[in-house]
Amino acid sequence: MDKKDKKAFRTHALKRLRSLTPARERYCDREVRQQLLKRIVDKKVQTVMLYIPLPGEVDLLPLIKTLRRRRVTVLVPFMEGESFRLVQYRLPLHIRRYGVREPKRSKKYRKKQIDIAIIPTVGIDAALRRIGFGKGMYDRFFAAHCKQIRWTIFVQRTLQWSPEVITDHWDICADEILVGASR
Repeated sequence: MDKKDKKAFRTHALKRLRSLTPARERYCDREVRQQLLKRIVDKKVQTVMLYIPLPGEVDLLPLIKTLRRRRVTVLVPFMEGESFRLVQYRLPLHIRRYGVREPKRSKKYRKKQIDIAIIPTVGIDAALRRIGFGKGMYDRFFAAHCKQIRWTIFVQRTLQWSPEVITDHWDICADEILVGASR
């Protein structure tokens, strides 16, 4: 695998994602949220790991509100050093490093098993491994906690896929990939 290939793919994929109109973004986000809610309900999920979206990522905030009303435990990343730990989603959110919104520091989460982890992607490759923003935080987290996660779902607004394997062996792989729109 050539690091240039992965970097070039990431740059191209981000450019395509940024070119979506706001209306197309909302449509794709709604499609992904509907697919996710169906899977969460069908699998009778009790604990879900989500993310608080950055620009360019599928907006899951409406899904988080729905899940909380359904009494599903929602966990989100809380950045610490080069990785993150999970904390229970709660308001208010504060802007921290990289412009990420997070709940206050909390040690409340103790449960070990996560039914579904929902991970944003910039793209995927032929091995169905994640191409993210290049910081490696999810890769480090999954390396330490993969046995606690039953099902992993990658989400994208539009399919950004490389027909070649351009990821490293440590890049995380999904059980399922959900896309808002194919183009």
